[in-house]
Amino acid sequence: MTVASDYDALLLDLDGTIYQGGAAIPGAVPAVSGSGLPAIYVTNNASRAPRDVAEQLNSLGLETRPENIMTSALAAIQLATDRIPTGSTVLVLGTDSFRTLAADAGFTVTDTADDDPVAVLHGHNPDTGWRQLSEAALAIRKGALYLASNLDTTLPKERGLHVGNGSMVAAVVSATGVSPISAGKPEPAMFHSAARTLGCSAPLAVGDRLDTDIAGGVAAGMDTLCVLTGVSGYHDVLRAPGPHRPTLISDTLDIFSEATDTLRPGAQGGFTASMDGDVLCISGGSPNSTAIQALRTAAAVAWSTGTTFGEVTGIGVDARRVLEQWW
Repeated sequence: MTVASDYDALLLDLDGTIYQGGAAIPGAVPAVSGSGLPAIYVTNNASRAPRDVAEQLNSLGLETRPENIMTSALAAIQLATDRIPTGSTVLVLGTDSFRTLAADAGFTVTDTADDDPVAVLHGHNPDTGWRQLSEAALAIRKGALYLASNLDTTLPKERGLHVGNGSMVAAVVSATGVSPISAGKPEPAMFHSAARTLGCSAPLAVGDRLDTDIAGGVAAGMDTLCVLTGVSGYHDVLRAPGPHRPTLISDTLDIFSEATDTLRPGAQGGFTASMDGDVLCISGGSPNSTAIQALRTAAAVAWSTGTTFGEVTGIGVDARRVLEQWW
């Protein structure tokens, strides 16, 4: 059975999975388009409206409607709707699109603590500064409910990892001693909502980040695919704690026609893995064996031992060759 036949929908991350900054990751667009599976894009980025995200994906060649975009801003608005009365005053830290979503949901939007907001909604905005963070802190100290769209500490961009919403949330937490309720990944709500929208029963949650994309899918009780095209790398996967471990592992998104079992952790490519004290040893392989095959082989052993290991070493020319590609 292939990945495309084993699952009936894709719940896809964006940054680091479909694109990096503004450019499509090589092979990602044709892989998703050719999978034949319906998709919803589940993103922790709350800085843009679903319409704008859909337009970007269409420009990259992915036919997408705004209804197929699930942002953490939308999830945060739902959290607010569930917890405070419609018509309440809320202080929104975020982009104009986040403020519009709050207003459309029936809330009165303010940017000052002097209006005694009932809640603070905190989403990513690259223009957020000291004044905005201070207004949020003042409102929270006065008793406002604190809701964050997501707690991602970093945000992938063309030049590397930039400061994410979680890092700005940390400043408010430091100033108030109050931690927010988070709407985004790794909480499961966005995944459940996306699955309901598609009416699917066997979705595959796909992403590049273990502590958000994969942890969120696991928390939602879904199978997950980690692609090594963004934040999390080979060593991160190998050392992932139980709640962050993906069902499937790949170095590319172009896997939907492959047999599902080949993407699961387990011995492959002629490799074997074993523990020698606290050293994880990978041996065997052939000139055609790949780095991802070595990772799946090693992950099966590392995850099953339940022990902490330090060094990872390759025994033999082919094992050493592929380990060099893990960095």
